[in-house]
Amino acid sequence: MIFEQGAADSRPHTLFVDEFRIENASASSTSSKPVPPAPRNLRAHAYERHVDLSWDAPKANSEDESALGRFIVYRSFDGANFRPIGMQTPGVYRYTDFLGKVGAKAYYKVVASDANYRQSAPSGIASATTRSMTDDELLTMLQEACFRYYWEGAHPDSGMIRENLPGNDRIVATGASGFGVMALVVGVERGFITRQQGVERLNRITTFLENAPRYHGAWSHFMNGTTGQSLPVFDVIDSGGDLVETAFLVQGLLAARQYFNQSTPQEVALAKRITHLWETVEWDWYRKSQDSDALYWHWAPEWSWFINHRLTGFNETMIVYLLAIASPTHGVAPELYYTGWAGQSEAAELYRKGWSGSSEGEHYANGTKYYEIKLDVGVGSGGPLFFAHYSYMGLDPHSLTDLYTNYFANNRNLALINRAYAIDNPGKHKTYGADAWGLTASDGPRGYVPEAPNPPDDKGTLAPTGALASFPYTPDASMAAFKHFYRDLGDRAWGIYGPIDAYNLDEDWWSPIYMGLNQAPITVMVENYRTGLVWKLFHSNPEIQTMLKKVDATTADLRAHEQKPLK
Repeated sequence: MIFEQGAADSRPHTLFVDEFRIENASASSTSSKPVPPAPRNLRAHAYERHVDLSWDAPKANSEDESALGRFIVYRSFDGANFRPIGMQTPGVYRYTDFLGKVGAKAYYKVVASDANYRQSAPSGIASATTRSMTDDELLTMLQEACFRYYWEGAHPDSGMIRENLPGNDRIVATGASGFGVMALVVGVERGFITRQQGVERLNRITTFLENAPRYHGAWSHFMNGTTGQSLPVFDVIDSGGDLVETAFLVQGLLAARQYFNQSTPQEVALAKRITHLWETVEWDWYRKSQDSDALYWHWAPEWSWFINHRLTGFNETMIVYLLAIASPTHGVAPELYYTGWAGQSEAAELYRKGWSGSSEGEHYANGTKYYEIKLDVGVGSGGPLFFAHYSYMGLDPHSLTDLYTNYFANNRNLALINRAYAIDNPGKHKTYGADAWGLTASDGPRGYVPEAPNPPDDKGTLAPTGALASFPYTPDASMAAFKHFYRDLGDRAWGIYGPIDAYNLDEDWWSPIYMGLNQAPITVMVENYRTGLVWKLFHSNPEIQTMLKKVDATTADLRAHEQKPLK
């Protein structure tokens, strides 16, 4: 498909393409089919600055569903004069209307539209009035909105989590699903769904995982949500086991096993299923050889160790080493924490230099001050902020102190450095400020980018998850950022699943998607800030307590003998 400008006039032009459809003749001819029925049971729920609309889904596989082309949402401020304000795609039965102020009352109705834009009769009218909310109420609103990604947006067959929405609906992501499991636990605890709903969803997920292909116990990064087939989305050689994604998944499953611990048949079955999945991950296989000093990210039957990606900290992969040490069936020696994760070998040093371009932190320990804030561990100024989130959604960083640092203190400083960089703003980007910080990996104007607080990795794109998943470390600064994202930018940055994935004011770009890796850390880490729920659950696993004792003993032994970490 090619678009050509009619005449060259040296002026910029914008072409808006409203819709593409590829369909056969019979599908496009709907004149003989009845107009779709009106949406049923429209509900309007008001918050501080916006109103959430929801309505009932048609029955699965019904004519009502197949005939749909879109939903059209109408709004009125007087209950009489309605104007269209937006559309929603079939399969999504929710719409967010950002009114921008407290005390605004609006009336709504929704119609269904078919492929030829014939409209149904309207739904019933629903109304709501925005209201003042306390900080505590705002946090619950934030958690619930992000939670919906994992509840309403999950794959219908497996219950697993899609990589992004909107996106390829058949692709589910293993790591994002682990994050989603923790978000489901929070959803039950907060009353967003019932306990029974949570158990049913998790039994569906774990049943799918039992039947999906495994590679010495590890799952692939991406799978077909219906069949379980491994999908090499990134590259043809990424077709086998992904130990990092598997660790993120297991982190979530172990937290869920401790939460759903009642003696009902469903919960007993769920716990047994999780235990079996956990105990059949062959962490020791991913050493590559018995004398290897580290774990490796990938293995595939067709390609063996061809990717050859050594897991070396400091980054998002700490949880892999800790779970490998914790495994009661396929465990590795705790010394691997210091030879692999915090390794001092030439391979580890070259790895850190290679991805960061910095010699600061090349030996794991850093010690440099950035904006007068000392970073004990990390390469350069710390890297993307998800380094302080992904391994610590279940693992409480307060609990881990090694030869180099306490990880709560280190993660807090990593977040503070990130914010200080945004305030300094050496690139003079319009996006950043004291309440607009949190450089991390996200969608960007030209695709997925791991933004970080250093000029080479700073493109002016900001993901709200950076600051919002840092609530345990920087509660005041994170709350200020949340209010900025919601109150100041909410007409563009807030939608059906909460804050959008990212935005860039330099380019007036607002991400059209949400990502599975970015919404759950908000729900879960806000809960860890408020109650410590997921941290407590994960640490109540006896295997985790045993692992921490092993790492502590190894650390104490190295200190007692005044040794450097093993090479």
